[in-house]
Amino acid sequence: MTKELLKIEDLHAWYGESHILHGVNLTVNEGEVVTLLGRNGAGRTTTLRAIVGLTGARKGSIKINGEEALKLASHKVAKLGVGYCPEERGIFASLSAEENLMLPPTIAAGGMSIDEIYAMFPNLKERANSPGTRLSGGEQQMLAVARILRTGARLLLLDEISEGLAPVIVQKLADMIRTLKAKGYTIVLVEQNFRFAAPLADRFYVMEHGQIVKQFAQGELQANMGMLQEYLGV
Repeated sequence: MTKELLKIEDLHAWYGESHILHGVNLTVNEGEVVTLLGRNGAGRTTTLRAIVGLTGARKGSIKINGEEALKLASHKVAKLGVGYCPEERGIFASLSAEENLMLPPTIAAGGMSIDEIYAMFPNLKERANSPGTRLSGGEQQMLAVARILRTGARLLLLDEISEGLAPVIVQKLADMIRTLKAKGYTIVLVEQNFRFAAPLADRFYVMEHGQIVKQFAQGELQANMGMLQEYLGV
């Protein structure tokens, strides 16, 4: 039986006076990879930020594992098992890769050990003692994702993790997502790189002007390519 890990109903969100989300409805089942598609400014990143309480005012409902999270502070949302990897990565430049990995707090049991992280990201093992500033963009991205895997989070919100990276690194990130899915993680991807996101997702939501305008499953992808061309220019 499928279990809803994330259920968003009629979610509105603001940044100051700007009303960005206009009644978003979506569900993510445990163990799924779901991708939010849309042009820049469609509201995809704001949706992720709203889930973890990083926008301004919000109204509606955000249930995580059945618990209402709309009024919770960000650190309490994290304790529900949510890990958010923002587009800006937030690596501590003066700390080594391994020191960055040692920082995250434990929010739930079952976080990955350093050895497990290094098994999944051999590049980070090689660069364990390198300061954050010396890591390539791809290594910084791997480190940003690895940090949230240390916390015990099981619902991962990943914002534009493939942006600006070489194809070989993008392929490694795709392999990482497949591995995490096989381990039972639930993942919400915001991605501009359609070729990266398309094969990975179980389901897709298309956003436009702060609303969900279409949803479909992996098996319906080909039938929706015309619509995606119209909305995304893919």
